[in-house]
Amino acid sequence: MNNTHTSEQTLSTEEQAFHDAYDTTLFYLENRQKISPMPLIDIEGELHHLTIYEGQDWAGRGELKNNEIQGQIYAYIAFIDRIKKQQA
Repeated sequence: MNNTHTSEQTLSTEEQAFHDAYDTTLFYLENRQKISPMPLIDIEGELHHLTIYEGQDWAGRGELKNNEIQGQIYAYIAFIDRIKKQQA
């Protein structure tokens, strides 16, 4: 039996949803920016609307979906910060 553990094996389902959403969203944003660059204000607008969506949890979407949305938001924040540093 193999007793080695990877970080994926020790993450809860909710944590894995967060990390998967973060990685996927960041990958998407990076590739989209390479193919068709968007102004920073447009990317910040997408983040704004994503945070509005996050706050519309009136139906109780559950922890898994909430963690997925949080991963997407954190990816947008990291991506925007990176662009701002490059422009400085």
